[in-house]
Amino acid sequence: MPGSTGWRRVLTGVLAGLTATIGLTMAQAAPAAAATGTPAAVTKYSHTSQPGDYIGQGLSVAYTPNTATISAGGSAEDARFRVSTGSTWWDVELAAPQGEKLHPGIYRNAERAPFRTGRSPGLDVSGDGRGCNEVYGQFSVNQIETDASGAITLLDATYTQHCESATAPALKGVVKYLAYPLSYAYTSDAGDYIGQGVSQTHTGSTSTFSLSGTGDGIRYGVSGKREDWSAAISAPTGEQLKAGSTYATERFRGPGVAGLDMGGNGRGCNSSTGELTVSKMALNDDGTVKAFAATFVQHCEGGTAALRGTIHYYA
Repeated sequence: MPGSTGWRRVLTGVLAGLTATIGLTMAQAAPAAAATGTPAAVTKYSHTSQPGDYIGQGLSVAYTPNTATISAGGSAEDARFRVSTGSTWWDVELAAPQGEKLHPGIYRNAERAPFRTGRSPGLDVSGDGRGCNEVYGQFSVNQIETDASGAITLLDATYTQHCESATAPALKGVVKYLAYPLSYAYTSDAGDYIGQGVSQTHTGSTSTFSLSGTGDGIRYGVSGKREDWSAAISAPTGEQLKAGSTYATERFRGPGVAGLDMGGNGRGCNSSTGELTVSKMALNDDGTVKAFAATFVQHCEGGTAALRGTIHYYA
């Protein structure tokens, strides 16, 4: 994809058509409307301000295109994001270190964007006439893309900002602009062999994701945070996976039973039972899968302890 600064995405064709046309300088997101099971781009902004934070005044806010005008602009060197209503506005600036471009990852030791020094990234969140003279903070970029001109067309990021002092109360926010969900989260019960009783969330700032297959069956992978996960998911014999459907699962599929084999960090089940719910799914014209979202429960070897997870691959 020309101008992309993230890893290569496979959201082309039908999914690309779900995204609003983007201007070359500043673009405004429109409310998304999608049929059941169809992946939809997400545009929203929220922040939580600790008591004493000058910018957020100790309040929490949340906006979508239904409640505010949300726009994005700038470039991969210096991304801009704005939220405005009839009575309030918020500006977020995320800047790469001088001479670099933003890409998925975590940017620590951020300074106020227009005045960043050396190799420091830049962050500047202001609103309703309030701004910081000095910024201390960090931000994470989960996804970012640009068009052929270099203008921002997709942004998914989070930030933490402290005004005037590294120990000042924090403003923490979430920025999403025409971004398709991309994450893997799991919770493992005590006694679950695969997850070892641990809970974890993977996003684009820390982890990479892979997906291949068709409506008959897919393979999914996650790598990051010193973990590697893989899943083989298949429809019941003679069927195709369908969005909106919930299936009983075993390690190997059969008539009326879907296949689910989730393994992590070298551990897998010899046999398993469980449940899989496919919430969203999209295929390319050739039948290969390009977007998938599901939740699952897996019990190993007939045990009661469970591994529970949520998959979002651009859906």
